[in-house]
Amino acid sequence: MTDPSHPSPGGPLASMPKAAQWLFLLAGSVLLAVMLELAQLPAALLIGPMLAAIAAGSYGANIRIWRPAFGISQALVGVLVAGSLSPEIFSSFFARWPLFLTAVLATVAASSFLGYLISRWKILPGTTAVWGSSPGAATAMVLMADAFGADARLVAFMQYLRVIFVTVAAAMIARLWVDPSGVSVPTVWFPPIETEAFAATILVALAGGGLGRLLRLPAPYFLGALILAAGLHLGGLADFQIPEWLRAISYTLIGWTIGLNFNRAILRHATRALPQVVLSILVLMAFCGGLAFLLSAEMGVDPLTAYLATSPGGMDSVAIIAAA
Repeated sequence: MTDPSHPSPGGPLASMPKAAQWLFLLAGSVLLAVMLELAQLPAALLIGPMLAAIAAGSYGANIRIWRPAFGISQALVGVLVAGSLSPEIFSSFFARWPLFLTAVLATVAASSFLGYLISRWKILPGTTAVWGSSPGAATAMVLMADAFGADARLVAFMQYLRVIFVTVAAAMIARLWVDPSGVSVPTVWFPPIETEAFAATILVALAGGGLGRLLRLPAPYFLGALILAAGLHLGGLADFQIPEWLRAISYTLIGWTIGLNFNRAILRHATRALPQVVLSILVLMAFCGGLAFLLSAEMGVDPLTAYLATSPGGMDSVAIIAAA
């Protein structure tokens, strides 16, 4: 039996020159990312390249991303997350922390229980099932899962499938209250570079990644950069700028690194688990919808805001829907 943790040697791409393999991967990534963007699906710049890399890997591609480039991409994602934090978030949380904390813990408990059931029924390995079911930032969960020894490919399969489900549901529910037809959020790919903020982004990503490795943190590049950037940003010591083109490069490299590790054996295994994974996603979404109802009833928050706030994942896309 083929070991799904190692790439299969065969496939039509295996005999092609590496330059041709890179061209296939790049063309497929651009095509899928554009299609997903036009469909307004979440994380298109990550999921499109990842799907293209999965296709390439399943057809025998033997190209790989330079490891330091993958590390720097993780660090930039850490800075990106840290830059979204603000003191107002913490003041709002502390004002009604028991209710917020209960909702968060209930979501984590429900997702962990679903992961336990998937593992107990031997649908997926234990740690992979738990990480794949964990709500939150999908990219961060995949990076953390890989650092803790779980199969990042299956975790990515579960996480990004849930992101798509959650975002489509959020968009449909938002349309019940708001007509977004006149709302457009244009993407500025090449904004003017703010020299200090951009330099701080690069320096903190490099320094944070190095610090994470020095401290032997799990997912060292991501967590090291996140911790350092959050401290500087919340302390008012630094602002960060991650232009859309740089974010696209980072997401693409992460997607390629994950996707190129897929092969036909792992995809067959993921396909067998698909019905159970979809069912677990729907159950978690329904549970979070119940939490949103309680949040709306107890705090007087409008139902749309409560639902978007409790959605289990798809942070970026749900925030865009909320803002619109």
